[in-house]
Amino acid sequence: MSAIGELRTLSRSGRGGLTADQKAALKKERSRDSKAAAVFLAPWLLGLVGITIGPMLASLYLAFTDYNLLQDPNFTGLENIQRMVGDERLGKSLAATLTYVVVSVPIQLAVALGLALLLDRGIRGLALYRSVLYLPSLLGASVAIAVLWRLVFGGEGLVNAFLGLFGIQGPAWVAEPDTALGTLIVLHVWTFGAPMVIFLAGLRQIPRQYYDAASTDGANKWQQLRKITLPLLSPIIFFNLVLGLIGSFQSFTQAFIVSNGSGGPADSTLFFSLYLYQEGFAGFRMGYASALAWLLLIIIGAFTALNFWASKYWVFYDD
Repeated sequence: MSAIGELRTLSRSGRGGLTADQKAALKKERSRDSKAAAVFLAPWLLGLVGITIGPMLASLYLAFTDYNLLQDPNFTGLENIQRMVGDERLGKSLAATLTYVVVSVPIQLAVALGLALLLDRGIRGLALYRSVLYLPSLLGASVAIAVLWRLVFGGEGLVNAFLGLFGIQGPAWVAEPDTALGTLIVLHVWTFGAPMVIFLAGLRQIPRQYYDAASTDGANKWQQLRKITLPLLSPIIFFNLVLGLIGSFQSFTQAFIVSNGSGGPADSTLFFSLYLYQEGFAGFRMGYASALAWLLLIIIGAFTALNFWASKYWVFYDD
């Protein structure tokens, strides 16, 4: 036990008050701890102010200006917000992003949960399978995989080559407005490794006696899944859902590479973050891009708050 811990123990024990020397030692020890904490926290605080809070406040100011990166910002009030109302491409980017999020996130979680249930059965070589299945999460957001994806789903790509074996002439998937977004959804679902590992860890925490008792009462595997596994795993599902939604709304690299930065064809892959990039760094409308960034923050915050509100109806915490 440290000296300050002993002094606190004596103080709580009631066996006489602290002497003046003991009080001075306690005060000195507290001061030393505070200085040590300040030293260790200083890098984080500098990063918080200089990398997070500072740029956020700057972008909030720029959201009400006309700024092209080359001249000083010109304050324009609510002009950028008014422009959003009639921005047709903004509407297309919101539609593409919402479709991507609403479709890809539930499918990815379902695939991740299914594989976690399979791995939880105690198969041989579990560590190897877990590592191999986790790899897509490490590689999926990379430029190399996005380039490979564009080649695989191209007009003469691997997918069409496979379909050709059965006499099927496939389209140029990434070049068709009806299928381009679907290829990005498939890519996102393929990166199921991270939620799968989290699901697997959660499954390992469910007491086996629950399943033994259910089997004794005659419950089959499907009933055990519905009545035991999913309710006890619901906090993990909620955690993965929130992280998946936040990450999906911010998706950028895949759409940028697959569409060559255009969001095409016909703006079908124009994700919100890609449109924000085009406005800020391609069109040099940094003020409008800052306003779009804050709109994205509001949208993500609204969806996150909605999930937390709805969680009280389906998330079960075993206290």
